[in-house]
Amino acid sequence: MSILVVGSFMMDCVTRTPQAPQAGETITGISYKNYPGGKGANQAVAARRMGAEVIMAGMVGNDSYGETFINIMKNAGIDIKNIKKTNNASTGIGSITLEENGQNRIIIVPGANYEYSVADLMTLEDCIKEVDIVLTQLELREEITEKLAELCQLHKKIFILNPAPARSLSDKVLKAVSILTPNETELQLLTGMKLSSMKDYVKGARLLCNAGVKTVVVTLGDKGCLFVNLNKEIHLPGYKVPVVDTTGAGDSFTGSLAASIDSGLDIRKSIKIANAVGALTIQKNGAIPSLPDKDEVLAFMNLNSKV
Repeated sequence: MSILVVGSFMMDCVTRTPQAPQAGETITGISYKNYPGGKGANQAVAARRMGAEVIMAGMVGNDSYGETFINIMKNAGIDIKNIKKTNNASTGIGSITLEENGQNRIIIVPGANYEYSVADLMTLEDCIKEVDIVLTQLELREEITEKLAELCQLHKKIFILNPAPARSLSDKVLKAVSILTPNETELQLLTGMKLSSMKDYVKGARLLCNAGVKTVVVTLGDKGCLFVNLNKEIHLPGYKVPVVDTTGAGDSFTGSLAASIDSGLDIRKSIKIANAVGALTIQKNGAIPSLPDKDEVLAFMNLNSKV
């Protein structure tokens, strides 16, 4: 049993400040810190910490951030032989200005992530044949998603797609997806529908199922998750916990969901576990540093067994 994650590496460079500067203004900030992240890296580590055998594929720059990511993956016990380096771009970054009131302003520079090509992806075909689950997001170029969907369909693999950052998806991709994990905003963009109620979310998810997606799992924050396929819909409640930092919450959910499914658990039990992982993640700062391990998750679920 194993999971191949094809995805991104992004170093989050976070400046905390009383308020964001106006145009032409210089202000004094409160603190600065780098947090390793990127949806691919986050999801790979989340799956690994839940016990899955994980292979990571993607691209970093030939720089200190790239080395940091490779060491993080290696120390987590993730197979790193399919992580490539490029001299043509730096490792991806997210420049984040975080105000004391919680508002943020983010500039993403994909860097090496956008150097990852279809030719690079094709070197993974033998790996795709061998793994049980392929997991990806939308922080690589669009043609990577398209080709990966094609390969997963060809080799009859469970293909889990976290459609973030949100963009439209082709019919070809949708028909290849086994499990799609949008949040409310992403579901709205994917369907072109205005969504404001549980009934709307069901309708939007069902529209994607009619387009070919086998299962849609909509993440709803502290409202939990909505599981929808062509035959049924189930709302599973979430956990009420103090929120410190929501960065990586969706990634922790999707990565741990993949790990539970890979271990043989059914979708309902897998979603319950993923809800717990997300709840633990938002109680700490950063993305990868906040991801819990399996023992933490089981202890948390035992303490909150009524949910």
